[in-house]
Amino acid sequence: MKQKLSTLVAQARGGRVIRTPFVEADEIDRRLLTDDEVRHRIAGGFPDARRVILTLHPAHIPEVDAGVTVYRVVPEDAAPEWDMQDFLVQLRRLELSEDQLGDVREERGAFLIAATGKAAQTLESLTELGGRHVDVDEVGETAGRGSKVREVVVPSMRVDVVGAKGFGVSRAYFQQGIDGGKVRLNGSPARASSEIREGDSLSADGLGRIDFRRVLNETRRGNYKVELDVHK
Repeated sequence: MKQKLSTLVAQARGGRVIRTPFVEADEIDRRLLTDDEVRHRIAGGFPDARRVILTLHPAHIPEVDAGVTVYRVVPEDAAPEWDMQDFLVQLRRLELSEDQLGDVREERGAFLIAATGKAAQTLESLTELGGRHVDVDEVGETAGRGSKVREVVVPSMRVDVVGAKGFGVSRAYFQQGIDGGKVRLNGSPARASSEIREGDSLSADGLGRIDFRRVLNETRRGNYKVELDVHK
């Protein structure tokens, strides 16, 4: 990539904003990026990403977008639960461009995918994968830190349903926490069938706390749109 990178730097020096597809991070010769007339940004959606996108732009442009979005894909009611290999097999069936896909990681029964371009658009609108319904949320490098108000749609107010949706993990993973006594509703051990109501607090070891704000509305299909304050 050395010769190509020199060409890209020259193009940015000439006034253009240049963005590569996803490349291996260790293939970028950072010595070629030391140019007073050119600024650069390397982003992969994760702080330690293996695959990244390099953006080059003239120094007079203060900042440009990283061009990378990370999506959390949660298979609903997956039985048996998918492992990484299962998920990658299903992902390949979408025939997404490899140049537009970054790292794929597993996190508590869910899967995180860095993407750009049309691949990102496809993932954002995804509702089904491998015959299973999937829930897709956009996240970023700072996901999992601090508090975030989330609006989610749930079929019931059961603790296992609301907890899994709120924390962005699979229902099977969250159920394991309930069975292990790691989930508490208003300070007491929670049962999966317990119902959560406005003002309740649901905490889970290793995941954080959900404060149930309110029910926003009921959908035509009988589901509920609820507002949660999620602390991680």
